[in-house]
Amino acid sequence: MCVALPGKVVSVEGKKALVDFSGNQVNAYTGLVNVNPGDYVLVHAGCVIQSMKQQEAEEILELMGEIDS
Repeated sequence: MCVALPGKVVSVEGKKALVDFSGNQVNAYTGLVNVNPGDYVLVHAGCVIQSMKQQEAEEILELMGEIDS
C-alpha cells in the first residue's frame, strides 16, 4: 500500500511541475491533471494524480504529523 502526501506546486513548465514536499522538491508529470503554481497535489510514481484544496492538504499533513509524533 502506498501513502501519498500533499505537495505544493512551485512551478509548471509544459507537462512537468516542480512540487515541494516540506522542502524536498521533485519533478512530476502533469499529463493526467491540470495544475498551476500554488496548487496542492498528490503525486504517485512521478505523476500528479490529484489536485486538492489547501485546507484538505493542511488537514492531511496535520494528521500525518500526529502519527509521526
